[in-house]
Amino acid sequence: MKRTHIIALVFVAVLVASLTVMLGKGFSRYENFESSYAKQGKEFTVVGYLNKEKGIEYNPTVDPNKFSMYVLDDQKVEKKVLVLKAVPRDIEKSEKIVITGKMNGNIFEANDILLKCPSKYKNREQEANNGRTI
Repeated sequence: MKRTHIIALVFVAVLVASLTVMLGKGFSRYENFESSYAKQGKEFTVVGYLNKEKGIEYNPTVDPNKFSMYVLDDQKVEKKVLVLKAVPRDIEKSEKIVITGKMNGNIFEANDILLKCPSKYKNREQEANNGRTI
């Protein structure tokens, strides 16, 4: 083999190895609470709904960057979620909640939260379509 072929093969091997490491750490998978419970310690992203009947437990005098709530996933499994961030504004109005974190015992510890709120453009769409929804 020529020296240029060997250098090219080493370059491709390093590129593949670095992509594998980046993809393994940088992207979390969408799961439900049951599958994330079975694989404790690994980071997952769970999509669910806030259980508004149980509310949000938040005490800003003790820790302003920590709150807990109960979330139902798409399989209707409810878990207590401990979020290590400040309470997002209008969390009660959100349609869905996307949380990223890992299971620790029976509690899902989230390090990131994203709210999927109702569209503010819904009324404008209905007016544009003469009241018909698409």
